Amino acid sequence: MKAFVFPGQGAQFVGMGKDLYENNSLAKELFDKANEVLGFNITDIMFDGTAEELKQTKVTQPAVFLHSVISALCMGDAFQPDMVAGHSLGEFSALTAAGALSFEDGLRLVHARALAMQKACEKAPGTMAAVIALPDETIEEVCKEVSTDGNVVVPANYNCPGQLVISGNVDAIATACEKLKAAGAKRALQLPVSGAFHSPLMQPAKDELQAAIEATDIKEPRCPIYQNVDAQPHTDPAEIKANLIAQLTSSVRWTASVQNMIADGADDFTECGPGKALQGMIAKISKEVTAHGIQ
Repeated sequence: MKAFVFPGQGAQFVGMGKDLYENNSLAKELFDKANEVLGFNITDIMFDGTAEELKQTKVTQPAVFLHSVISALCMGDAFQPDMVAGHSLGEFSALTAAGALSFEDGLRLVHARALAMQKACEKAPGTMAAVIALPDETIEEVCKEVSTDGNVVVPANYNCPGQLVISGNVDAIATACEKLKAAGAKRALQLPVSGAFHSPLMQPAKDELQAAIEATDIKEPRCPIYQNVDAQPHTDPAEIKANLIAQLTSSVRWTASVQNMIADGADDFTECGPGKALQGMIAKISKEVTAHGIQ
């Protein structure tokens, strides 16, 4: 069975989507529509901007969404998913490609999400760190031990066995990293991000985005989407909405999502969008399946 997966923030690169725009009439039409919807020419930054401009959350998220969704839609009849999933931001791309969200609504929600997250980052500065080669349970224990009311650190992204990203206040992350190294982590490395994504520090963004999600028409997708919050397949629009709202302050359960997709029959994974991060994670989660980009 075929699974299509969609990457999150961090996969962006300057020049992304330019070849699609120049060589595919549908892609050109959709990119032009995106500039119209957003009210600025995001294509200028994607195709010819600087890495610094592209790195701003308010630009990165719509850029990765556009590259991912347009790549999938330009596959035409070759895009025949039995199931889909997306990593963090990629969940919005997956829902749009699978027909649950219209292209315009998907883009508007992603833009609203990016602006809300940027505001939350300015309000409560935080950071994230990647922890390598330590059991999830050990990382969870250290996070609990370090966290206090005003200084939190939580597991944010369960990416694959031996790779978990933690998120929270800057001081709490620094303390947790020292303890995790002492507990035997190969690396506990702070990431170059501007906020504590998928942690309680994103509550203001969640409150802001909730109204936008609730006001958006979400239809039943053409196949199940395995959502980050619970790693389970969903097709019911009300459940999908609730999970999208919860996603901003909850962990991304990527390892479990991929394991559940495999248990339900997925043996061929296609990553739609920039980079190869998800293909690498899937290879570490299971040696029994194939994972590749759009062929």
